[in-house]
Amino acid sequence: MKSLKNISLILITALLFVRCESSIEPEIFSETAPNNLFNSLQGVEAILYGAYANSSEMGGNDAAQQLSAEEGMTDVGYATQGAIANWATNFQDFVLDGIGSSMYSVFWNEPYKAIRNSNILLENIDNANISDDSKFLIRAEARFIRALSYYKLYMRFGPTPLRTSTTQDLAIPRATDQEILDFIESEMLAILPDLPFPGDEIQWGRAHKGAAMGVLAKMYLNTKQWQKTANMTKEIIDLGYYELFPEYFGLFMVKNERNKEILWVRPAKADLGREANISIMNFAWPQSFARDPKTGLEFCDGCRNFATMIRFRDEFFLSFDPSDERLSLILTEYIDTNGDLINLLPPNDNPRPFKYWPADDFAGPAYGNDVPDIRYADILLSRAEALNELNGPTQESIDLINVVRTRAGLPDIILSDFSTKSELNNHILNERGWEFWWEGKRRHDLIRHGTFITQALERGLPAQAHHVRFPIPQFALDANPLLEQNEGY
Repeated sequence: MKSLKNISLILITALLFVRCESSIEPEIFSETAPNNLFNSLQGVEAILYGAYANSSEMGGNDAAQQLSAEEGMTDVGYATQGAIANWATNFQDFVLDGIGSSMYSVFWNEPYKAIRNSNILLENIDNANISDDSKFLIRAEARFIRALSYYKLYMRFGPTPLRTSTTQDLAIPRATDQEILDFIESEMLAILPDLPFPGDEIQWGRAHKGAAMGVLAKMYLNTKQWQKTANMTKEIIDLGYYELFPEYFGLFMVKNERNKEILWVRPAKADLGREANISIMNFAWPQSFARDPKTGLEFCDGCRNFATMIRFRDEFFLSFDPSDERLSLILTEYIDTNGDLINLLPPNDNPRPFKYWPADDFAGPAYGNDVPDIRYADILLSRAEALNELNGPTQESIDLINVVRTRAGLPDIILSDFSTKSELNNHILNERGWEFWWEGKRRHDLIRHGTFITQALERGLPAQAHHVRFPIPQFALDANPLLEQNEGY
């Protein structure tokens, strides 16, 4: 048995990944002592769930901080005040050094922990005392988690060391761009026949064909492989499984989870241990919030209101059509604890993101809203963008965009409104902003459209071309003498 020291660490990180009996619920069994892990399905699943947990990055404030750090670098919003804002400024002010924020550890270490666990599984699964069917599925899932983790690393840091075995030297150089992208693509394509159809997975939060296809579609999109993007998104649509949830306001509520808009999700559970939760509402509640007069939402008993506040930039908020139903999850006024009505409308960058609606599932500072990584709306808009890049404005691209706009209660756009590829691309970028705010996509979208740095410069920030990638964390450079820093840092 290989890497028993690493395996024992996994038992510490395995956590309650989601919330009910049909979800991933790892437990510690006597069979999961390090020497016995591969003697039972429970032991093997302990490693698998540890890998899923690391790849999800949902412990403590990690998910909320990750979303806010990346969103704060864009035109959408930013954080102010409190401990979170102290490190978030490292990102939103473009003072990137690989040292000054705790998020560098999350951004680098959590994917590599998931990769480590996946490698352990793949090296030992053949000799595990479990059924051949279980081996077949878990092998595919481990490869999915590993490829997904490399995609996350690539979107943050560019190419990183490609670790496919626990026996590799600790000091290895970075792979090339092409090596990383080829690895992600080949792994996802190889496991597609082995993964269950969406909806047939054993537990919510485990990999399936739609998830692997979704990751490929997003990788193709963000690396501007337009024909492959168009092809893969068409394959996803042709599955005939996915559809938009009927209304935007309820899409992110706990009671509506597991709907057919979700291709891949980071599952959350509300528990005081905060092992797999989304805590973003702790940053979104305005000071002294008591009640939302529009919805009746009240500050929940036991909820927390942290000093840090996340808020929208006025320019982004004002870019919405006033009738856009996606505004329903943006707080613009509230009743405070004195009974006064407080107006958050511009100016002063005060509207608050209430996307992860807190009414259904919470435990103190922990909330149980799943974080959607890939939604069907993303697939539709990704295909529209790819088709526009390939052919310029077409009726199919317009129709795909209008499916998303119809759910938002907006009138259709028409083909004659867009005479050039650039004009439709600008609209797609805007539409993506209105649809996916605070879901961790805006930084990627702005980089892809070439406006990430120029927008930051317009806000008076010291952004430079190399800031499209984060710096390799200093601790990683110290640990691996063959690892080279990203250019410009």
